[in-house]
Amino acid sequence: MEFTTVLADLHTEANCPICLKHLENPVTINCGHNFCLSCISVSWKDLENSFPCPFCHFRCPERKFTNNYQLGNLTEIAKLLPLRRSKRKRQEGKFMCEKHKQVLTFFCQKDLEVLCPQCSFSSNHKHHYIWPIEKAALYHRKKLEYYIDPWKERVEQIEKLISMQSRKSLEVKKKVEHRREEVKSEFEQIALFLQNEHETALRQLQDEGLDISAKLQENLRKLSDHASSLKYLLKEIESKYVKSEVELLANIKSIYHRYKNSKCPEPFSFKFKDYVYQLPPQYSGLNRIIKQFQVDVVLDPETANRKLLVSEDRKSVQYGNRQKPPHNPRRFYLCPAVLGSEGYNSGRQYWQVEVKDKPEWIVGVCKESLSRRRKNQTKTVVVQDGLWGTGQCSQTNYVALGSKKINLLPKVIPSKNGIFLDSEMGKISFYNMDDRAVLYTFDDYFTETLWPYFYTGTDSKPLKICTVTDSEW
Repeated sequence: MEFTTVLADLHTEANCPICLKHLENPVTINCGHNFCLSCISVSWKDLENSFPCPFCHFRCPERKFTNNYQLGNLTEIAKLLPLRRSKRKRQEGKFMCEKHKQVLTFFCQKDLEVLCPQCSFSSNHKHHYIWPIEKAALYHRKKLEYYIDPWKERVEQIEKLISMQSRKSLEVKKKVEHRREEVKSEFEQIALFLQNEHETALRQLQDEGLDISAKLQENLRKLSDHASSLKYLLKEIESKYVKSEVELLANIKSIYHRYKNSKCPEPFSFKFKDYVYQLPPQYSGLNRIIKQFQVDVVLDPETANRKLLVSEDRKSVQYGNRQKPPHNPRRFYLCPAVLGSEGYNSGRQYWQVEVKDKPEWIVGVCKESLSRRRKNQTKTVVVQDGLWGTGQCSQTNYVALGSKKINLLPKVIPSKNGIFLDSEMGKISFYNMDDRAVLYTFDDYFTETLWPYFYTGTDSKPLKICTVTDSEW
């Protein structure tokens, strides 16, 4: 063993565990540990029944200690031997208890606080687990290792989220431009007739685009601030990890608190308003929709309620008695409804349904996840999540069904309905083909495949899927 090491060990043994200085008037207590007479006297000053050792916490039965003259002589010899203290030891010597002016040598595991021997005996830490800072620092140093990688992952996640939100800025611009072109296309057909409405709609769209962009930038700022906080705390953890025991533990409570309470701001999502403008039938653009986007919808008997009769060509359905069909999880069991055989999750589609004078019906689209066992009572239209449609629930009561039920007042009683699904723009429009007027338009964000939906009610009159001919345009 090198001489410098032996010399360092000698100086260590000649130090008081409380003040970490050379022993002055050393005394020995029952457990065998040695302290300065003044240090142990101060530590036991306010104690009466039990006298714990400041080093090992052994409880001595009485306030008794023995002078250790031999250790005192060795200490005097050690003082004469020069020893260059390490930078780390010099730094540790600076950490003193402000209240008791003793060196911080213990750590309370419950309160996550560094303590001096006197503090460790106080009532504030009674029955708490108190251990030496060396052992506590080793434990928490290992524990902090598990925080670094998850924290790095959180930083990566927030950076990905920022990147995604940044891309949404471009998406906003593209959608604003797309809407602009669509609005222009519609208004070009009516020229001066709706020039004022044209300018108003563009102005509203522009304002909304700017407003959404401003809110998105604000959200990006909050996310960036949160990312900066995460990076700052990560750097703090990494810097604390390599420091001395006391420096590591000094603010460990704050680090854990900030780690636990760090919350990421919610990402900002946007949805454009539906700008309503009334067009005469000849300028509605419906002919172009029918010509370009008409699809051949047929019914799926496997989804039909057991009391529904689907025609052989699968173009018509009506309520009536029938044989018990085989079980199918996609079948409507309590509601007299049926779906189309093909679902749509992209592009644009148009189809038409004849209702004539049926007293109760609903036509539209629904998600695959729409409940198949919810009962619709006669003449009672029930709002269901994942269903968008228009219909009639009595002789004079017409409704639109989405997130809520909306009453409609058509000028002409609809006997034939057109459904236009625009997945690209997130719209579903319903037309009264008797006067070619728009019954209602839903503006939503669709993430699932949508299926044509047909509810017959409990009367025997049929619903029929129609093909629009050139003569009807």
